[in-house]
Amino acid sequence: MRKLLLVPVVAALTAALVPAASAATVPPLRPDALRAAVASLPDDEASGALVRVSGTAGGWRGSGGVARIGTRQPVHPDGRFRVGSITKLFTAAAALKLAGSGRLDLDQTVQHYLPDLLDPAVFTKPITVRQLLDHTHGIAGHGLPHKDPAWFLEHRYDTFDPLEVVKLGVAQGPQFDPGTAQQYGNMGYLVAGLVIEAATGRPYGDAVRDEVIRPLGLRDTYLPGTDPRIRGVHAHGYELTGTGHVDVTEANPTLQWAAAEVVSSARDLDRLLAALLRGDYLTPAQRAELMDVPDLPGAVHGLGISRIELTPGFVVWGKTGDRPGYNNGVAGTPDGSRTLVYSVNTLHMGGELSATARRVIAAAFS
Repeated sequence: MRKLLLVPVVAALTAALVPAASAATVPPLRPDALRAAVASLPDDEASGALVRVSGTAGGWRGSGGVARIGTRQPVHPDGRFRVGSITKLFTAAAALKLAGSGRLDLDQTVQHYLPDLLDPAVFTKPITVRQLLDHTHGIAGHGLPHKDPAWFLEHRYDTFDPLEVVKLGVAQGPQFDPGTAQQYGNMGYLVAGLVIEAATGRPYGDAVRDEVIRPLGLRDTYLPGTDPRIRGVHAHGYELTGTGHVDVTEANPTLQWAAAEVVSSARDLDRLLAALLRGDYLTPAQRAELMDVPDLPGAVHGLGISRIELTPGFVVWGKTGDRPGYNNGVAGTPDGSRTLVYSVNTLHMGGELSATARRVIAAAFS
């Protein structure tokens, strides 16, 4: 068995792994290990989980735990969930398709598309759309404590204006010169959403629907806007507090917007990643752009997608994402031999990667 180089913090799974030159062959599928990875749920970290493994090297689909605490209702393997930052795959794909049809220029500047956003006396260097998408833009995050349970529970139904959220980051001034460092966060994608709207004259969500969701036949995927509910079959998310489990399934996702608002399913994320990594949805040139990781120290992110070295020489491409009650990941080999999608209903916002997610990743890729 390969010894997996897993990192405790969720963000570190994609942000701190060392890139490798080539990918090794995937190991044989281990259905028993996948089944065992979710068999102990619910526990003190997670209430439930769903897993989908697909590819030419074999497939498996299953779940563990309960969809709702206090019941015996199982988690549906095809249920919807809040994908969190996996939304960035959708936004980046829409941007690539818009660029391919001449409606957006990835090498044009934010200053061109949004001339009133960045004070030229403060932001003296041009920031390109491409730098928004690969996290090398240097604009600060909004600073709101959105992963603090108390703050979230107080503001979970609030509606946020994306422009006003962006201005919170802009007001802090540039964190570094554009193109000189890679710093992962949501801000680049919030600005990218505004750029898409300026370039197309329509809501950014229209671009995601027209360029990604409909062409790929993603029947479970939608952008909820201000709707706090999850439509259709889904497992509930919870936060474990001193007084018990608080159901956090409902939440207005406008704070996350173009960076982390999407609701989807394992089937749809599998299909999205397959289209991005192979096939004719993207041209070879667009795929090269998608997977172009800047030549910067520690950089692992391309345009919405991350290069993840799970073991020495074994590289997959994908994205993680989390929202309160939901921690998720999608990753696969470019040759289509293996793709993993998982969603774990965690009981604690932020913090370390759950033991369930660790077990699932190990079972799928070792």
